[in-house]
Amino acid sequence: MMFVYIVLFLLILMLIYIIIVRNKLIIEKNKVKESWAQVDVDLKKRADLIPNLVDTVKEYTKHEKSTLEEVIEIRNRFNATKTINEKITANDEITTALNKLFALGENYPDLKASDNFLSLQSDLKSIEDDISLSRKNYNDAVLNYNNKVSFFPSNIVASLLGYNKEDYYELNNELEREVPKVKFWFFVKNGI
Repeated sequence: MMFVYIVLFLLILMLIYIIIVRNKLIIEKNKVKESWAQVDVDLKKRADLIPNLVDTVKEYTKHEKSTLEEVIEIRNRFNATKTINEKITANDEITTALNKLFALGENYPDLKASDNFLSLQSDLKSIEDDISLSRKNYNDAVLNYNNKVSFFPSNIVASLLGYNKEDYYELNNELEREVPKVKFWFFVKNGI
């Protein structure tokens, strides 16, 4: 009879442990979802800024219709994405398209000097900083969750209950990894 009580006691302890681990996994998974929601909000803010940017550029550039159409098309694809991986891929495309759009400013001095264009560039930089911070927070939440899913003995409970590792938000775009080249045209032009 004592053996039955010991086995019953161990089963109850194991059940309590499973419940505790499951609750911790739920908390960590919810932190991942919450931090992704912030990334998504920041990406959406940037996507919403694109039409204003395109309209501003359109005023100054009459011969760049294909670039402007490409930027709008990429923004529309971003808005149609559903999954995290689709959004990350679309974000890389938006980054490339925005780099092309801002490169137009180099060819059009009036555009580059426009208060509206400068304001939009400033807004975009602020949003890019927000995206960077929210991406960091998301990756921190994924790290904590993945640790909980991976470490023994919680990994046993996680695999039994179907909790799998989450992917990090990594930079896929080579342009995002490159260090920008700064050229001081005034000094080069004047031989300084």
